[in-house]
Parts: sequence; structure tokens; C-alpha cells
Amino acid sequence: MGLSDIFALITGLALFLFGMNAMGDGLKRVAGSKLETVLWKLSSTPLKGVALGTGVTAVIQSSSATSCMVVGFVNSGMMTIAQAIGIIMGANIGTTATGWILSLSAVDGGGEAWWAEFLSTAFISAIFALIGTLMTMLSKKSTIKHTGEIMLGFAVLMSGMKMMSGAMSGLKDSQAFSDMMTSFSNPFLGILAGTIITAILQSASASIGILQALADSGAVNNTTALYLIIGMCIGASMPVLLSAIGATTNGKRASIIYLIFNSLGALILTPVWFGLDAAFQFPLMDLEANAFSIAMVNTVFNVATTVILLPFVKLFDKLVCFLIKDKKTDQEANILDRLEERFLTHPAIAIGQSRDVLYSMAEKSERNLSRAIALLKNFSDEEYQVAQEKEEIIDNYEDKLGSYLVKITALDLTAPQSREVSKFLHTIGDYERIADHAVNISHVAKEIHDKKLVFSHEAYRELDILAAAVEEIVSLSVKAFEGDNIQDAYRVEPLEETIDMLCDELKLRHINRVQNGNCTLNQGFVFSDLITNYERIADHCSNIAVALIELAHDEYDIHAYLSDVKEHKSTDFINLFDEYKAKYAL
Repeated sequence: MGLSDIFALITGLALFLFGMNAMGDGLKRVAGSKLETVLWKLSSTPLKGVALGTGVTAVIQSSSATSCMVVGFVNSGMMTIAQAIGIIMGANIGTTATGWILSLSAVDGGGEAWWAEFLSTAFISAIFALIGTLMTMLSKKSTIKHTGEIMLGFAVLMSGMKMMSGAMSGLKDSQAFSDMMTSFSNPFLGILAGTIITAILQSASASIGILQALADSGAVNNTTALYLIIGMCIGASMPVLLSAIGATTNGKRASIIYLIFNSLGALILTPVWFGLDAAFQFPLMDLEANAFSIAMVNTVFNVATTVILLPFVKLFDKLVCFLIKDKKTDQEANILDRLEERFLTHPAIAIGQSRDVLYSMAEKSERNLSRAIALLKNFSDEEYQVAQEKEEIIDNYEDKLGSYLVKITALDLTAPQSREVSKFLHTIGDYERIADHAVNISHVAKEIHDKKLVFSHEAYRELDILAAAVEEIVSLSVKAFEGDNIQDAYRVEPLEETIDMLCDELKLRHINRVQNGNCTLNQGFVFSDLITNYERIADHCSNIAVALIELAHDEYDIHAYLSDVKEHKSTDFINLFDEYKAKYAL
């Protein structure tokens, strides 16, 4: 090979890898995010896992991507090891689809008939490139644009394959290269070389593609190709192993399944094939490999490995648990583990996990408020400490969830996904502030207990009515948020106005009690603190409801909305306000 051939090889490899990546990204966008969700929800048995792993990987064109996603599921506690094993087995089969697509590069038309040229890869690539360019440039619909990206990716990929094949065409006549490829007919050396190549490229599909391009030069026989392919399957586990850095114990267990599975396949099938070939001397193995035979060998190896090892899923589970033991410090997976960095390449899953975490945060805030209110009448140091601890947990939720949501905003989101993330970002702070006010109420409860303050019967009755209204508005806002229920959200503002009215009335009544000597000034300060916290909590519930209502209409202007509501009160608003005013009458 001269310098021009080397430059052509490098260029072809770059085009090939770029085209493969572009085609895979386009396929993922067209298929949407439902594929990943299907993997998570429907892999209840090993056989279903194999089928789903095969299908999803065939679409997204990467067994490593599927397996890394599965590691994320297991790491976050969403999936068991047994479920992961079936999917990873299927991913190995699904990734062989790429080889069959790449084998189209061997179609060159030929023949004397003019129409034969229309069957060539060059013609098909040209058509795909032209149509793909037009679809990408002229269409405004995202689905059509992404379909165009798939076609362009295919055209670039095929051009890269052709360029690599042309650059390596002279290798067949090179004695040094022939000697090297002959050495790879040794099972150990061939498997080792395939493993190293794929570990470097981080993609079995890319390695298989390069091997197919090399086969077009006529420099590889089927025996060498077989052992290289086995090694490439093993090497594909490298990106999955890297993805487990920093994972939980179960996440690490899931990551090594890929390596163990393909390694066992090599250990079982290589001696069997070696023995059969030695006994029967299959003439096919000495023939030159081509793109089709490589795709076939790749598929047969992965399907055979899956068929042999699928019945032993439970043993796989025990084996990985034996190899990676539980740590003494391992505890039940925290819901925050759902905020997996691996899911950021799959927006639907990342948003789904954020939603679960935010729902948990909202419910924790609601429970901590109820806990704090209960302390006003039945104070205990244990419950007081629990309230403080829960508030720290909720603060941690806000920090981690907020950072995660900001990362999601940088992804390629659909319009509905952008609205949902925006809704989360607008409401997360309100739930954290509700938790803060709940802790403030617990501090007031402690002050009342420590100073042995006693309110009048009338003051207690009024506070109970206000507390009941506040607990209802928090419950209503959480229910509306979790159910994305706009009708419930519309009920929040009339109740918030009722609470504002109650707070104003309670302040006036308590001032009168202080002036009449029925309550002391110290009691007045504590009473005022309680009312202020209740009022602020209602305000944050109002913010949450407004976010739901406004973002449902692709808008978000809390001040404009509230001004409009208060200036132009609808009949429904007035009816709800009258209903709550009667319910919480003093």
C-alpha cells in the first residue's frame, strides 16, 4: 500500500464510522423514545428479554448502547439481573443486523445488461444520498428530516466501505499481510486480535464492517474471519464495562454479563468447530470470505451462543452475584439512583425518571408538612428530628434533580418533552420551599413546647381550621401535579385566596386577643410565625397550579395569569371560592 492508499483507507474509515453513527442516530430519532421504555417495561421473562433486546438493538444499531442502557436500568433498581441477561443476549443477535446491511456493499450490479447497473451499490447509494439530502433540506417535519438523515448516513457509510475496500485491494498481493492473516487462523491469535480491534473501536458493528471491507480485497479466508468475529464479539463488552464505573453493585454485575456471555460462547463453540473442522476438513473454510459470509458467521455465532446459554439464566445470575459480592454498606436503592447519567442519551427515560423523583419529592414535602402540623399538638423530640432529617433529604432531591433536569434541557427534545421538563423546573423549587416552611412550623412547635406556651381555646380552633385548609391545598396541588390534572389545578387558586382571607382574619383576631390580655406578646409572635408559614405554603401551591395551567397552553407568566384571574373572576372561580369560604368558615 502506498501513501495514497493509506490516506484513502483513513478517509474511508472516517466516512464509514460517521455514516454508521449518523444512520444509528437517525433510526433512534425516527423510532422515538418508546423503544427504550418498552425494554424497561416488557422484559419480564428471559425469552421476552431476548426478543426485545434483538428488536431494539436492530433498530438503534448498537448492542453496546442497548447493554449500557440495561446497566443503567439495573443500577437504578428498575430492572433485575435476570431481566438484564435476556436483553443482553438479544442485543448480541440484534447487532448482527448491521452486518447484513453492510453486506449490500458487495452488490455491484455488473453484467452486460444496462439495467444491471441499477442494482449496484453505487446507484443505490446515489439515490439514497439525493433523496436524503432533499428530505433533510426541504422538509420541516422532524420525522421526514430524521428519515433523510438515515438515508444520508447509509450513503456515507456505503461510500466509506467502498473507499476502504478499494484502498485495501492491493493487500492480497502483499506477502507480509498474507502471513499476518494466516497467523489469525490460529484460534487464540484470531480471537485475541478481534478482541483488541473492537476494544479500541468500541463497536462490534464497526469492526465487522471493517472486516467486510477487508474481505472484499480477497485477503481473508472464512477460518480467519470466524475467529476474528468471535474476538470482536468479546471486545464489544469493553464500552459496557466502562459504563459501569461508579455504578452500584448490581450495575457492575449487569455490565460483566456481556463479557461472560460472549466469552463462554467462544469457549464452547470454538473447540466444537475446531474439532469438527479437523475431523471433516470443511472445504468452505479455506475459501475467501466475503461480506455475506461474514454477516452469516456473525449471526450464526451469536444465535448459537444464545440458544445454548439461554436455559442457564438463573446460573448466570448466581455467577455474577458470586463474582461481584454485595458490600456491607449496600442498602436498598435510593430513588435518587434513578437519575442515571446513562439515561441522558434517552430523553424519554431520563424525563420519566425525573418525573418519578419529583413525585417522590412532592409526596415527601406533603408528609413532612403533616408531620410538622401534628407536632403543634403532640410534640416529641423523635418526630421533630425526623422532620429535620426529611427536610435535608428533600434539599438533596432539589440539588440532584435540578442539576439533572438542566442536563436534560441540553438534549434534543420534542415539544411535549420540553414542556414537561419546563414544568418540572418551575415546580421543583416550590416543593422544596414547602418543605422549608414545614420545618419552620416544626421549629415553632418546638418553641411552643420548650416555652410551655398555651394558646386560648379560640386560637387553637382558628389554627386548626387554617391548618386543615393548608393541608388540603398542598394535597390538591400534589394530586393535580402527579395526575397532570388541569381541572384540579384550577381549584387551587380559589382555595389559596380563601387561605389568604383566613390569614388576614386570624391576624386581626389575635391582635385583639393580645390587646384584651387574653394572649401574651410572646404568644403573638409565635402565632404570627405560624400564619406566615401557612400563607407562604399556599402561595407555593398556587405557583405549582399556575405552572400546570400555563404550560398546558405553551405559556408561563405567573404574574399575568394571577392578575387576570383576580381582575376577571369567572363564575367557576367565584363558586369554588364560596365553597371553600363556607367549608373553612371561622
